[in-house]
Amino acid sequence: MTAAVFFGCAFIAFGPALALYVFTIATDPLRIIFLIVGAFFWLISLLVSSLVWFVARTVTGNRDGPIEKYLLIFGVLISVLIQEIFRFAYYKLLKKANEGLKTINPDEPGPSMRLLAYVSGLGFGIMSGVFSFVNILSDSLGPGTVGIHGDSPYFFLYSAFMTLVIILLHVFWGIVFFDGCEKKNWHPLLAVILTHLLVSALTFLNPQYEISLVLAYMIMPLMGTWAFFVAGGSRRSLKRYLLCQDKDFLLYSQRSR
Repeated sequence: MTAAVFFGCAFIAFGPALALYVFTIATDPLRIIFLIVGAFFWLISLLVSSLVWFVARTVTGNRDGPIEKYLLIFGVLISVLIQEIFRFAYYKLLKKANEGLKTINPDEPGPSMRLLAYVSGLGFGIMSGVFSFVNILSDSLGPGTVGIHGDSPYFFLYSAFMTLVIILLHVFWGIVFFDGCEKKNWHPLLAVILTHLLVSALTFLNPQYEISLVLAYMIMPLMGTWAFFVAGGSRRSLKRYLLCQDKDFLLYSQRSR
């Protein structure tokens, strides 16, 4: 039973991300490099957040009680802001790299920023999902029984679905964020930061998993729809794709801007 829970939750959490990697990233070495660098940037943001958390805990004397609640809120706020700062830093790096590629080989069109936004968002999402879920996933192998002391028996399942939504949201956030940077429109950037804060804050509702999970999955299609149109999608292109009339869809048909 523990093996079934382990593999089931693993495929729920990482199955869609793995499919996206296999079908849209793995065929291009350059995309793999950008994905790895994006994951590395998220790791750096985690390191910086950990340092801030360590300093905050040291300053407060590691005291428990009401102050711990405020420290958790502070930690979530700082962590989200640092992640988005590093997303912006990665955008700047990709912009410079893209310009460098054009200089080296002007006849060869470089990857579009929309494509790079997707790849970087997937890199952020995969690494975020791995760090948030891998320890929980290892515990699912046992020993022990979830919920034996009155806790929710669906903890592993909830964590898997929450990891999935975070990974996909990072992809959507990356596309919307990069588009805002390209157009020098700061409203999408603010929307990304606020929705990121909101989804992270939903975890404070636990163990009321039904509420936090439903709200997170309400936000995901909204951001997904926004990212779809930002990436160049339209009703017509979606219809043609669903009817198998257009093989070059969205990211595959993007050209350098």
